[in-house]
Amino acid sequence: MSKKLIRDLGDGLILRHATPEDTQAVVQFNREIHGENEWDTRGLDDWTRDLLSGESPYMTADDFTIVEDAKTGEIVSSCCLISQTWTYEGIPFKVGRPELVGTKKDYRRRGLVRVQLEVMHDWSMERGELAQAITGIPFYYRQFGYAMALNLSGGHFGYEMHVPELKEDEKEPYPLRPAKKKDIPFLMERYEQGCTRSLISAVWDKSLWEYELKGKRQYNINRREIYIIEDLSGQPVGFIGIPPIKWGHTSSLTLYEITEDVSWTDVTPSVLRFLWQKGVEKAKEQDTTQKIVGFWLGESHPAYTITADQLPRVSKPYAYYMRVPDLAAFLSNIQPVLEDRLAHSAFANYSGELKLSFYKDGLLVKFDKGKITEIQNLTFEELEKPQAEFPPYTFLHLVFGHRTVRELREIHIDCMVKDKVTANLIDALFPKQASEVWPIS
Repeated sequence: MSKKLIRDLGDGLILRHATPEDTQAVVQFNREIHGENEWDTRGLDDWTRDLLSGESPYMTADDFTIVEDAKTGEIVSSCCLISQTWTYEGIPFKVGRPELVGTKKDYRRRGLVRVQLEVMHDWSMERGELAQAITGIPFYYRQFGYAMALNLSGGHFGYEMHVPELKEDEKEPYPLRPAKKKDIPFLMERYEQGCTRSLISAVWDKSLWEYELKGKRQYNINRREIYIIEDLSGQPVGFIGIPPIKWGHTSSLTLYEITEDVSWTDVTPSVLRFLWQKGVEKAKEQDTTQKIVGFWLGESHPAYTITADQLPRVSKPYAYYMRVPDLAAFLSNIQPVLEDRLAHSAFANYSGELKLSFYKDGLLVKFDKGKITEIQNLTFEELEKPQAEFPPYTFLHLVFGHRTVRELREIHIDCMVKDKVTANLIDALFPKQASEVWPIS
């Protein structure tokens, strides 16, 4: 297959699309750049192969960029774009997820990541994606217009002493089994039910569930082993998701939902026992130990209330890097949510305007009797007399429910609001809300 050139970068470097024939070289590249230990590297291998294989419903090798040293044929930098759909209080919006971003040490500080992200952002715009999201190391992606503005992970954990024991001769009341293809409608229903607790969620359709259950390689670091929770009559009452590779000494659970006719109090002890036992099994396979059991379900989840004694230690969330290149377009997409929030606040039937400065540019929102009549981006020349000022990209913390106006003002001295009423209006439009996104990987 011919190599599709994107551009000549000079100095003997070319930027091009990947092809399936690059699979082993890209796998080796990611092992070198991202691998931390034997099992982490095995997980990266399987993830990379899955993304390049063409078997995925959302990715092909063409979605990878490669910087190649034409003199040696060596891959010196690479990344990919994983396109997907998320929802904002149920309203869909397309998202581009750049991932597996890296450069070999001898080729760093030449702008190779920057030029590839520019390409990714162009692809994303062409695909109609209103936002980009990255999971990545601290600070780095702020250089490219991203803000760490959406909760990522977080969890509660404990130790073997915290795992409830079955009474003597007691039968496990809620046994678990591996999910099958026939379970997909049930999984989709329960997953969507859980998404109602989250401001932002990823859309998982039938093809994605099928690929998760049967298509991905066994140790793909982003795959989840899905198990169905049953009652003693064999009826499904919930499901959980477990990473295929242990997180060090921890047996982790990252998905957990149940039906409305059973109790978190009743089901969770069975889940904890199962999770501990799976950790023991994986520890033997992966040559490690089983010391910790954890529910990694974001900042808030019903199971946390039930396991307050069993999982007493808390790990605060990290954050997704979020980028919104056209804020007016994004807000126009979620306009029904904003109007509904106004209608259920002290600003019901509000008329007026909200003029915001982000110092280099800004935003104007006009209201008439509780309806939004205009949302427009402002240039630097149009920023006279704003009602509030936010340093660049910090406003995204409000958009994604990550912070309140007061919290932002405590962090950023140059975040200024004209008066309390304006602050209250902004908080009414963008209340702080928890999110736990299971992204397409």
